This record gives sequence, structure tokens and C-alpha cells, in this order.
Amino acid sequence: MTQSSTLCLDELVFDNRFIRELPADPLLKNSRRQVKKACFSYVQPTPVSDPVLVALSSEMIDELNLSKDSDTDPQFLQVFVGNQLLNGMKPYAMCYGGHQFGNWAGQLGDGRAINLGDVITENNKRWSLQLKGAGPTPYSRTADGLAVLRSSLREFLCSEAMYHLGVPTTRALSLALTGEKVVRDMFYDGHPEYEPGAVVCRVAPSFTRFGNFQILSAQNDIENLKKLVDHTIKTDFPHLDHSAQDIYLQWFKEVCTTTADMIVHWMRVGFVHGVMNTDNMSILGLTIDYGPYGWLENYDPDWTPNTTDANGRRYRFSSQSQIALWNLLQLAEAIYPLINDTKPLEEILQHYNDYYQQQYNDMMANKLGFEQSSEAVEELAIQLLQLLTVVETDMTLFYRALSKIELEESIYMQDSLLHEFFEPAWYQPDQVDGNYLSQLKAWLQNYQKCARDLKLSEEDRKNRMNNTNPKYVFRNYLAQQAIDKALEGDYSMVHELLNVFRKPYDEQPENEIFSAKRPEWARHRAGCSMLSCSS
Repeated sequence: MTQSSTLCLDELVFDNRFIRELPADPLLKNSRRQVKKACFSYVQPTPVSDPVLVALSSEMIDELNLSKDSDTDPQFLQVFVGNQLLNGMKPYAMCYGGHQFGNWAGQLGDGRAINLGDVITENNKRWSLQLKGAGPTPYSRTADGLAVLRSSLREFLCSEAMYHLGVPTTRALSLALTGEKVVRDMFYDGHPEYEPGAVVCRVAPSFTRFGNFQILSAQNDIENLKKLVDHTIKTDFPHLDHSAQDIYLQWFKEVCTTTADMIVHWMRVGFVHGVMNTDNMSILGLTIDYGPYGWLENYDPDWTPNTTDANGRRYRFSSQSQIALWNLLQLAEAIYPLINDTKPLEEILQHYNDYYQQQYNDMMANKLGFEQSSEAVEELAIQLLQLLTVVETDMTLFYRALSKIELEESIYMQDSLLHEFFEPAWYQPDQVDGNYLSQLKAWLQNYQKCARDLKLSEEDRKNRMNNTNPKYVFRNYLAQQAIDKALEGDYSMVHELLNVFRKPYDEQPENEIFSAKRPEWARHRAGCSMLSCSS
């Protein structure tokens, strides 16, 4: 895209179909309340005193066809902290409900997110712009609607890292400090502190969630439930046959399919969302709401990054596909009044199970370098995951190391070479004993035999593995290091990480430090292991 073809902010084209076609909360006062028979409330962002731009995504700048000099444009900063509105912007907060940790929580809504409007780009893409941390809304309950640098930086960097990893995700345009101080009790332990306030501009084709439909169904507002479903299909699923009698079932099946695809990608890269409540589930199958997320470093299928979930571990790594299914069941119950037949909904939910398992098996085969799954490859993958729990092993680094082994040679079976290949992935090398090495050798022999039986070439295996298994993931300790520097006014690591994560599958020898396993000092440090929902 050439510089001459870019737009200034005032040239952005807005099409605010959501608020034009759906019922609004008739009250304009920004007071906390229960909202009935409405999909949203009008609200204005809270002005801030002294904004400073920390970072922006050049990819989203290009996607919106904005000038590459936006980082030096004073108007850009004022707009994307909420101090100024562009022509066509009509800010609002969505009304939705949700199940939180398996329990119906009633009305939730955009408590600290304010939608500015939908931009239509020259290639006819729709991008909804949303400020997170721009002040209270009618859905803020007892909260202040604000956000702090700590959580905002984590969201900004992770959403862009996930995009480059190939994981379906909402995006981020900008991260800015507000100049205000915000009180937060990070650990909910009665020790609140002042932290720097910040605003992230989030971007997605739509921010509609399962909970948008649930709240209307729970209120028995079937008229507006139908309006919302019809609007969603027309706006976000234009490729479906809108004249078909089973259009709602077609739509629900696609929601199930894209949700399954998203979870498969999470499992591929070792991402754990941490708070898979139904209000945090995108109707488009996008990763949304980056709160207490984490990356599986040592392979532990029972790990959750969320301190609130530490006891029950409802949202642990290994349960994410089944939690997604449970959430889809709640969506099915919400839209049931439009269908009035449980059988087709049950069949679609069963399809989710079957589809997910096949996609998961193929993904695990790809991680080992095979084109698709087979009974032998599936067994190989299961055995490897069991082996990864015997010695505390970094999942990301193990798969990258595995790609370097020449399966056609037997020399790699020497103990010294196994240490050379895999020691960078072992957190506790002293756990590696003769018994473990024997198990590893046996597995490698099975791997070699399977590759030979399926006539898998070394070149194809390595290419497929290194296109499936990233070298660089956004580990929590990296996030905390970037936060520590940013709190001192040094944003250099934010920009370094943005640059590294643009090519997460490349070797990048100059950035090797960012691929290292979690250091021992970060094992239990706040922000580097588990996080609270305020993180």
C-alpha cells in the first residue's frame, strides 16, 4: 500500500449498523443499572488528562488504510484514548449476560469497553473499533470502567502475537497511557495500589459474544433475540443462505465449527485462555478478552493461569475443548426459542465433538511433521504427551528441538546427543535419568518407524513441524519484563516483542533470548506464573 493511498482519520467511513438496526437503552444517563429490552446503551468515553502513545500495530494501521505516520499524529492519540470523536463515531456499550465459572451471572455487559463504531475499509471489510479502559458504562456495576498499563500491555501484545501465530483473534490498534492513576488490588488481598491508567483500542469484525444472546433469552425477550440473531447473520455471516428455512441451524453449526477451530489452535501453540466464561466467547470464533491467560511452558495439562480458578481448575489447558462445548450448549439453549426443536441442536453439538477431534488429531500429526492423522500417528502423539510429563519439559522448545533430529540416522540415540538436543527444553535436567532416556529412545524409535512406514521425507517433516510449532510465544515472564520496563517509562521491550512476534516461526538468531524457557526466578513471581482476573 503506497503512502499516497492512505487516509487521514477524518476520512474513515463508519457504518454503525449494530446501533441502527437494534434496540437501544432509552436512558441516556450513564448510571449503573439493569437494562431491559435493549442490546446496547449509548455512552461517552471519559476524557483523560495527559495521554501518551506507547505503541501501535503497523499491521492494523495498514488494514484500516491509515497513514504510517499515525504515531506522530496528535489527533490519532486524542481519538484512541477517548478524548475526541470522529464524524460518524457513535459510542455505545453492549448489553450481555453470561455464565461465569459455570454459574449464571445475569447481566454483565461492556463494563470497561466502549465501542466507537464500525469502519468499512476500501476492500469492504468491517472493523469494529473499541476502547478498553475508557471509563464507566451502565454495565460497570461497582467497577470504575478503567484499565491499567499492566493488563493493557498484556492485551495489546498478546492479541497481535496471536494474529501472527495464525490463531483466530481479536486485534489491537494502539496502546496509550492516560496520565491518570487507577487504584487496583492485583491479588484481591486488601492491598490496593495506584497504577498508571491505560487504554487499548481493540479491533475485530465484531465483538458480539454468546452472552449477547443469552441475556435476551434469559429475559424472555424473544422479539429482540430474533432481531439480534437476524442482524448477526446478515452482518457477520453474509455467505450463508439467508432464505433457507434452517438458516438459524446453519448459523449455529458454523459458530460451533469456528469455535472448534479456535480451540485447536490454542492447543497447538499451548495457549490457555484462563477465563472461558460464556461472555468471553466470540460469535466469530475469535480469541477475545485477554485477561489471566498464559502459555503452557512446562507441559502440564491441568495447568490454569487464573488464580480465581486455582482450586477447581475448570479452565485448565486440557479442558478447553469441553468447556467450549459446554458454552455452545448454553448458546443453543439461548436460541432454542427460535428453533423449538432440540434434536437438530443436539446433532450439531455432536458434530462439534467429532469435528474437533478430527481437527485436533490432524493438528497433532502436523506438530510431528505428518500431513494428517492415522491410528499409528495418533498413538505416537498420545505417547509423547505422556512422556512430556515424566520430566518437566517446555512444550514449545521440545517440538522445535525434535524437528532438528535427523530420523534417518541412529547416532542421535546416544545419551550425550539427546542431552544436546533436548536439554534446552528441560526445566529440571537432574530429573533426566536412565529410565527417562530409555523411554525417550523407545519413543524416538517408534517415531522413526512411523515416519519410515509413511514414507515421510526429512525435508517435509521439518518444514511442516516448523510451520506448525512456533519458536516464539508470548510467555508471561516476557510480558512481565516488558511491564516492568514500561512502568519506568521505557517502552523499548514492547516494540522489541512486537517485532519478534511478527515472525514467530522463524529462527531469528538475533532474538534468541526471547525464545528461552521460563527462568527459575519467574517460576512463582507474580505476573510470571498465575494471574488474577484484574491482570
